Amino acid sequence: MTRLVLLMICAALVACSEGDAKQKKGDAKAAPPVPVTVIEVAPREVPVVFEAVGRTEGSREVQVRARVAGILEKQLYTEGDRVKAGATLFQIERAPFEIDLQQNKAALAQEKARYELAKQDYERLKALADRRAISQREADQAASALQQSVAAVQLAEARVRQSALNLSYTTVEAPIGGVTGRAQQSIGSLVAPNNDTAMLTSLTRTDPIWVRFALSEAEFASLRARDTAAPEVRIEMADGRPYAESGRLNFSGSTVDASLGTVQMRAEFKNAELRILPGQYVRVQVIAGNQRAIVVPQAAVQQNESGRYVWLLDAEGKAAQRAIRAGNWVGNDWVVLDGLKPGEKVIIDNLVRLRQGAPVQAKAAG
Repeated sequence: MTRLVLLMICAALVACSEGDAKQKKGDAKAAPPVPVTVIEVAPREVPVVFEAVGRTEGSREVQVRARVAGILEKQLYTEGDRVKAGATLFQIERAPFEIDLQQNKAALAQEKARYELAKQDYERLKALADRRAISQREADQAASALQQSVAAVQLAEARVRQSALNLSYTTVEAPIGGVTGRAQQSIGSLVAPNNDTAMLTSLTRTDPIWVRFALSEAEFASLRARDTAAPEVRIEMADGRPYAESGRLNFSGSTVDASLGTVQMRAEFKNAELRILPGQYVRVQVIAGNQRAIVVPQAAVQQNESGRYVWLLDAEGKAAQRAIRAGNWVGNDWVVLDGLKPGEKVIIDNLVRLRQGAPVQAKAAG
């Protein structure tokens, strides 16, 4: 009886298994193919692009400071305006410096008068000494007095030049052409060159404008290996719009940052209409020639814990997953460095419905 019961149980289990297998097979046959669109990949010419995030800065940035102490009387510019080199920005009180200049000029006139007298005395005593009418000591004293008078005149002239220079510093001019910054001191404030009140404003030259960015050590090595004389540099603004003007590299670092593993770079762009402001973050693209490579639409590339992959249409009309090594973007396409061969068909839509080995109904992209 026990053997009979066991045989009956085994028979029932086998029947259930066969039924489940038939049901699954029937369900698989019943599942319709997934409609997909495919493209046949082939290598084509694409630009070699290195991308980075950069920040803009003025090609020259100058702090305008007071060089003499005095009351700030006038502000002769509008904050944020463009000014030319030599334009007057501020006026510091002139009267004390004009008085000082006049005093030093008067002192110079006195020293010149003393010089003339010392010169006459020397010439007269020298003639008497030549005739032995006076001692040589008196002639030597006259010569020394003349030399002291010459030195006094030179000192007085230097003081006059210093006074004139200080007077000129009361008119604060723009050292370079550029965009003015906010005024740091108010009219009526006492400014001095040896404390915090010396800072009056800032000037930034925005045409051309510079963009600082960094490339990884591997990217920099690849850029150098291509031996491109003048790689083209393009930037994309924060709103995604490309900047119309292309730039050029004007600096590349000679050392690698040990903490970040990057090399500092700098590019220069024309900016006559001030479309780029200093301090903006931009996306930088360094274009170093062309190469032949396979590209696929960005929408066709997916990613999991193992990396990026695409779905292919195999010879049996089923979906097959393929891992790839992706490079940079070219427009709306992604450069594939490894993992695809020319002639293979890549599925570009309905990707979420695909499973390994799932049957698909493919049509070529329009």
